[in-house]
Amino acid sequence: MRIITVQYAQERQYVCVIMTKLTPDLLLHAYTTGHFPMSDRGIIRWYNPHPRGIIPLDERFHVPSRLGRTYRSGRYQLTADRAFVAVMRACALPRPHQPDTWIDEHFIDVYTELHRRGFAHSIEAWQNGQLVGGLYGVSIGGLFAGESMFSFARDASKVALIELVYRLRRGGFVLLDTQWVTAHLAQFGTYWMAQAEYLSIVQRAIHTPTTWIDDCIR
Repeated sequence: MRIITVQYAQERQYVCVIMTKLTPDLLLHAYTTGHFPMSDRGIIRWYNPHPRGIIPLDERFHVPSRLGRTYRSGRYQLTADRAFVAVMRACALPRPHQPDTWIDEHFIDVYTELHRRGFAHSIEAWQNGQLVGGLYGVSIGGLFAGESMFSFARDASKVALIELVYRLRRGGFVLLDTQWVTAHLAQFGTYWMAQAEYLSIVQRAIHTPTTWIDDCIR
């Protein structure tokens, strides 16, 4: 195991722990301590950003008016946990700005096992019976750690994110971790949280009783 600290834009930094082994139990423990993994050609790198990107689950969550209309229009059928593996595979596809993927087959296998145990979930957006957008993440108590999203149709991933927030609110979740703040996420009110505050809230969140709102409950 090797530990390095990397400095990047705006004085933010993350601690990167380099390992080669990933298991479901290790993943669960890592998320409770603020770490998440990415794969780089078979090498697993664990990150713990400082500060941390957070999407608010209270009234600070902002839905732009155009996206709100799209969400309410019924353009996309929104579901939960209908196609977890398909969502992960879509998230793993190369993108114009990201030709290399950090989601490999080993990741898909381990996160799928978390899904079977009830600790990983997906939101899907469908159009004419085709999966066109979605996201997935890890759920421990009142913490939902968002991992990745994809879109094959305009705003499909954004609408899936809105659906996720509404379901988390109904289920009593208290923390939605997005790892970093990007331009894509900033429009929803995403903000930076200091690492110490984040880790403190995580410890409370993971012991908060919640309900994952699946399609049967919805």
